[in-house]
Amino acid sequence: MVRDTPSVPTRQHGGEGGLSGAPAARSVSTQTADLGPTLSGGPRPDPAGVGPQARRRVVAASFIGNFVEWFDYAVYGYLSVTIASVFFPDEDRQAALLLTFALFGVSFLVRPLGGFVWGHIGDRVGRRTALSWSIVIMSLATFCIAFLPSYATAGIWAPILLLLVRIVQGFSASGEYAGASAFLVEYAPANRRGLFAAVVPASTAAGLLLGSLLAALLSALLDSEQMQSWGWRLPFLLAAPMGLIGRYIRTKLEDTPAFRELAAEDDVVKAPARELFTAHWRVLLLAVGAVLLNAVGFYVILSYMPTYLSEEIGLDATKSYLATTVALVTYIGFILLTGMASDRFGRKKVLIAASVLFIVATVPAFTLLNTDSFVTILLVQILLGAMLTLNDGTLPSFLAELFPTTNRYSGFAVSFNISNALFGGTAPFVATWLIASTGSDLAPAFYLMVAAAISLVAVALARETSHEPLRHR
Repeated sequence: MVRDTPSVPTRQHGGEGGLSGAPAARSVSTQTADLGPTLSGGPRPDPAGVGPQARRRVVAASFIGNFVEWFDYAVYGYLSVTIASVFFPDEDRQAALLLTFALFGVSFLVRPLGGFVWGHIGDRVGRRTALSWSIVIMSLATFCIAFLPSYATAGIWAPILLLLVRIVQGFSASGEYAGASAFLVEYAPANRRGLFAAVVPASTAAGLLLGSLLAALLSALLDSEQMQSWGWRLPFLLAAPMGLIGRYIRTKLEDTPAFRELAAEDDVVKAPARELFTAHWRVLLLAVGAVLLNAVGFYVILSYMPTYLSEEIGLDATKSYLATTVALVTYIGFILLTGMASDRFGRKKVLIAASVLFIVATVPAFTLLNTDSFVTILLVQILLGAMLTLNDGTLPSFLAELFPTTNRYSGFAVSFNISNALFGGTAPFVATWLIASTGSDLAPAFYLMVAAAISLVAVALARETSHEPLRHR
């Protein structure tokens, strides 16, 4: 059983009086006596009393947990061509692929709901509790995929069962990215929040990297019949043991200093979602817009790209996986550098630079992909990945700093998952559909440009947060 954070007394801002529960408040206060000044409604200072060893444990737990979840979630994307053949009739290859991506997109529709649920748990009960449960649910759902019957065996029930498991995966993933980012930002020194938060997308890329490596290995070692028969199931079997490891590590951590101070002050909100939409709705709208480039770019460049290279460009499947794998290695390094750059130059400048680069360079980059030169394809993927890191490495700290501690998990989770549900999960489907409708291999590039333009406006209207203390409310 997951070791939950004890319930804390809550009060509803804006009218209701504080609830009874002074003993619990005194208990938490005792734990946080060495954390520096308590909160009184204004900006909170840099968390004191948190040593380097504690921060290293937090970074390691956040990295490993997020790595496990996103490896589970990414395997579906990298094996989409095989999954299309297994779970759908194969008379029309492109139709089967579209249906596979449609299932990928439909599973995202539950993510805003998951954002509310995990945000409520994270802001009211604790960040650690939400993160511990989300990884368990994700791992079990992914493990179940390995045992699903094929279309040849179960007919229409095969894709229906796959859809149900994908919905559970989407619900679980909706709390992971936001929770891990909030966790790291609230533990980080004030001048290194960007670098600490960049660990989250770096771990996401590491999970994708392992998925890509396994897909490339299976593609190289197994023939088509073996892949469709049993080979595609192997990566999903890893989900259970990896998830148990991630869950164990997370339950050994204390909750963040910021959340424990909220509990000590009896200032944990009773209804985080209601306060989010009444007091912070303008920031929420800007956050949804700011996430748009990340949502589309992440799934087009890091998840859909192997399929694009093999199905649209005609690159050998093993080479397409290899190109993505090499690009992901460089991506991880770039993303940590981006986090450091955002600490020095500010979140807005780096995010704006990312949007401008995508508007200017995406179409030329996709044009260069249509070549027989593997080296050119690899360099273009590295370039696109580097452009995306300017956004992906900065966005976690930017979103976490936009919202106050009382609503940080909810604000991040809801904005991130609304944008991903509408535009991220549907990106592979939209890209495939645009190509089929227009006959142009450049269609995904124009889609990325539109997303970048919208994000540019949203970021420009937001405030700079990198040099401000984290706000209490």
